[in-house]
Parts: sequence; structure tokens; C-alpha cells
Amino acid sequence: MSIAIADILAPERTRTDVAMTSKKKLLEFLAELIAEEVDGSSSDEVFERLLGRERLGSTGIGEGIAIPHCRLRQCEQAVGVLLHLREAIDFDAIDHQPVDLVFALLVPEEATDDHLKILATLAENFSQSQYRHLLRSASSDQELYQRALADN
Repeated sequence: MSIAIADILAPERTRTDVAMTSKKKLLEFLAELIAEEVDGSSSDEVFERLLGRERLGSTGIGEGIAIPHCRLRQCEQAVGVLLHLREAIDFDAIDHQPVDLVFALLVPEEATDDHLKILATLAENFSQSQYRHLLRSASSDQELYQRALADN
């Protein structure tokens, strides 16, 4: 069973034209956004979890895409955040290219299978150049959200 992007992404967690200057600032921004959505979590805890995962190896998967992700005890279901950055930033990606599309994912601590299925779905979608182009050419948050769901 495939998990759809619509199951984890919401319009209020989809943003375009986001100004970021570094990977650290981006992770802090994501942590703040996610902490607002997950009851009982703090932006500091979410940031530390995301940063801890990045220390294991960059989640920059190439082609200007990063999928920072982690598990969070307070998370009851998978939560996604999609950002299109105004300007690409260095993310230590595997292809050494800067990143401008970011899909952050938080899952419950015990959601091993779901976590892997969601990551596989995201990687499959982002591997398609047409999908990446659709996201990059979105001119509003709502359009970005609709386009993110289009391939699902």
C-alpha cells in the first residue's frame, strides 16, 4: 500500500518563495513550523531530532531536493512540510548541488514501515523531472500544494 502525499501534507505546511540562508536556519524554520502542528513538542526538540538525523548523513538526495526527516515521540501521525526556497542553499547533498525543494517529514517513533513507505513515495515522486519542474514553477503556496498532490 502506497501512502499518498495528501495524507501527510496540508496547505498551511506548504510554502513557496521561502528565504533561507543556510541548512541550519532551514532546519530551525522547519522545527518551528512542525512544533506548531504537533502537540507537546517543542521547536528545540524537533530541531535536535532533525539535526541528529542530518549528522548521520545528509538528506539532500540530489537534483536540488532534500528530505529531512526524523521520528518524534509526540507525533501521532506522519506530518509533512513542503518548501520551495527562493534561492537554493548548500545542503551537503549527495550530488553536491544546492537545494531549493525541501520536503520535511516527521513520523511517530514506532512508525518504521510507514516511515519507509513515505520516504519511498517521496523519492519516487522527486526522481521525476516533470514533477520537480511542476513544483519549482508554482507561483503560490496553494499552487505548490496542488501540484505536490498531482502525481499522487
